[in-house]
Formats: sequence, C-alpha cells, structure tokens
Amino acid sequence: MASPIRQLLALITQSVETLEAACKYSGMAIPSLDEPFTPLSEEFRANPEAAEAARIISAAALQLEAIVSPPQVSLYRIVNGYLKSSALRVCLEAGVTEILREAGPQGIHVQEMALKNGQDPQRMARFMRFLATHHIYREIAPDVFAHNRISSILDTGKSSAAILADPSQKHDGTNGFAALISHQLDLGFKAAAYSWEHLSDPTTMNSGEPDTSAFARAIGSQETLWTYLARPEERFRQQRFSIAMKGTQEMHRPESVVQAFNWSKFAPDSLIVDVGGGVGSACLALAPRFPQFRFVIQDREEVVAQGKELWKIKMPEAIYSGQVTFQVHNFFDPQPQHDATVFLVKNVLHDWSTDHCVKILSRLAAVANHDTTLILLEMVLPLATSERNSDNKMLEAPSPLLANYGATNDLGYNFDFLMFLEFNAQERTQKEFRELLGLSGWEFVAMHWQTGGDTSNIHYIEARKPV
Repeated sequence: MASPIRQLLALITQSVETLEAACKYSGMAIPSLDEPFTPLSEEFRANPEAAEAARIISAAALQLEAIVSPPQVSLYRIVNGYLKSSALRVCLEAGVTEILREAGPQGIHVQEMALKNGQDPQRMARFMRFLATHHIYREIAPDVFAHNRISSILDTGKSSAAILADPSQKHDGTNGFAALISHQLDLGFKAAAYSWEHLSDPTTMNSGEPDTSAFARAIGSQETLWTYLARPEERFRQQRFSIAMKGTQEMHRPESVVQAFNWSKFAPDSLIVDVGGGVGSACLALAPRFPQFRFVIQDREEVVAQGKELWKIKMPEAIYSGQVTFQVHNFFDPQPQHDATVFLVKNVLHDWSTDHCVKILSRLAAVANHDTTLILLEMVLPLATSERNSDNKMLEAPSPLLANYGATNDLGYNFDFLMFLEFNAQERTQKEFRELLGLSGWEFVAMHWQTGGDTSNIHYIEARKPV
C-alpha cells in the first residue's frame, strides 16, 4: 500500500487534472494568488466538480504539510495565531487595504504609506511582512507591498483619506465583510483571551446564559453582547456589527434557500412562518418563486420596521397584496401562528445554548400539528472522523484525508468558538441537532445537504411532530 504522503500526492494530482479540465471546459480560469480578488475569479466554483477538486487539493496540501513539517513548527502556528490576528487588525484599521488599492499593482513603500496613515513605517513593514509570509499582502520589493487575492477582500472600496479622517463611517454602505473581520478582531479577539478564565470559574464554566460569557468577562460587566452594543458610547461598534451581519448573509447564495429543499411539495396557500426571520431575506428568495404561498416574518420590533422598509423597495407587491406580512414576536413567548404549514428557523439556534433552544423549539411544537414541517437552516458541523454508521451521513472527504476535509473546512468550527465566546452558545453536529429536536417535541426527518465543494456547512434539517 502506498504511503500516506503518496496517497495525498495522488489525490492532489488527480484533483488538479479535474480542476483544470473543468475550468477549460467552462472557459473559466483558476484564480491567481498575486492578483486582487474579483467576483469573476470565483466563477469556477459554480462547477461542482471544480469546486470539489479545489477543496480536495486544499485539504490534501494542508494534511501533507502537517505530516512533513516539524511538529513544533506546526504547533507554533496555532500558538502564535493571535499574533497574526493582531497584525491583521493593525493593518485593517490603519487603512492599509485601501492605500494598497490606490497604489495599484506596483505597490507602495512603507515610508510613503506612513505619510498617509501616520503609522511608524518600520513597524508597519514588520507587520505586513509577517502577514505576507502567510500569503496576506505581497512584498514585491524591499519594504514595498501590494495586494494579493486574499488581502484585497478586506477592501471597503472607499478612499483611504476618507476612512482615516472619519473611521466611524468606514463600513457604512459596504458589503459587510471588512466589518465582520473588524468585529472579530476587536470584540471576539478580546473575549478569546478570557476563555480559560471563563471555563475554570465554577460560577461560569457550565453556564449557558449570554450575560455570563467570556465576552462579559472581557468587558468586566455581566451583560450580553446585545446590551453592550446598545450603549450610547458603542454606537460605532453597534453599527459595525449590524453591517457585519448583513455581510454574513451575503456569504450564502440567496437561491440556496430555494434549491436545497423541495418547497413545491407543499400545497397552495401554505403558510410559511419565518421565526426570528430578521428582515426576511429567506422569504425574499422564496416569495417570487412560490406566489401561491403566504409568508409571516417574525422578529423584534426594530427589525420588523427595517424589514418592512426593505420589502417596500425589493418586493412591494408582496406587502400590498398580503402575501407577506411582518409580525413583532419574541420567540421565547407562545407562538401566535397556529396554522403554519412550515416553521422556518434560519440562523437562530447557534446564538443560544441548548436550554434556550429547547424553549424556542418547544414553543413551535406546542402549536404544530402532525402536518406541520419544521425546517432548521443552520451550520452543521461535521466530525473529524467518518460517520460510517449514520443513516444520514454528511459528505465526507476521500481517504486518507480527514473526513471533514480538515483545516480547509474549518469555517464552521471558527464560528462555533465565536458563538461560545460571545453568547455561551454553539454551532452543532448532526447528532446534537437530533438530540435538540427530541428534547423539544420534534422528530428528525432528514438532512438536506449542499453540493460538493461547498464550505459553508449550511444545511437544512427537516423535522415533524412524532406520530
């Protein structure tokens, strides 16, 4: 039998051939690391074979590195992860991304950069060289840096002069990705420093309350992230967080809510209740395709107001005809909709500990009948080992890769840790979702997977009342 590194090499070779053939057939190019990101550079992932091949190449390369690198070097990449985060935060907040975009492909010397952002050029060179060593930015000549594919996605699209003159407006009107990174490198980073203190304290180690999280310990106050952001002096962070949440929605294709589930199986005039539905982004994808359905979008009063304004712009006829209505509702309170065909719960449960999730889902079970379908749209974490005995097994990587595709597929685990830090909450495995449903009066029916190559780990969980 071939050695593990030979098996990994064979996977890489085969997958490179698949990727190149798929891209050639589709007329798409494999992106260049040295060129700034453009949406067109991601078009090759629309081909499932190409996307899956790219995923396997990444997983195999990282696993190969783990085998042949000295273990202390591999370990220190984790130990010193906070240093990379610190360097990236400095560059992000110092307007480096925008300055490099304005400089163009020829790059800019750190001395000239310092004239724009007021930072010490020698220190900036050190931070940027550290990041360039990990393929974030490029050092194209001594102390001269330029963008690459990875660093360019942090760009707000605004002028460096504007954001440095008034940082409070930096993220307004952007796609939200830079805001998300800024939030995590700020509040998430600070909360992470208190993980062990949180878990070693008997008063908080088993808590599922959002006001006793690692974040609460970091700010020195027993309050939730929501109440902290509501402070008048935290208006910038609150606005940044709101923009960041819009950015996370942009990371998932709107049509996925339509494609990943057989909505056409429901009868005309079915009532879809979007619980904690925000401004109704899921229903915005569903309503035009299923005009025979009725939709109720439930959320807090201020969110409902935002949603109504959005729908008046995006799909006013749905509001005026009554196909779509908004309802102010706290999902911990009794559910007012007693005739729902579908309860849709999208990206809600990961914000809450198990006890709170049981309360949310139990409220829905209390008014559901045996024809009611519960659909959870949540991130489902795969295991690092094969689930061979599962009757609804998730897509697994080919051997000898880790079943979950390893570090190339770690986005879900990152968000899981962030949920722990900020809310005492979590992302969940399939087993944990099954247990959660059983505790709250529901019965697991099926899991609906995304296509090969998808790295979001977002899946649809279908449930019903037990017979």
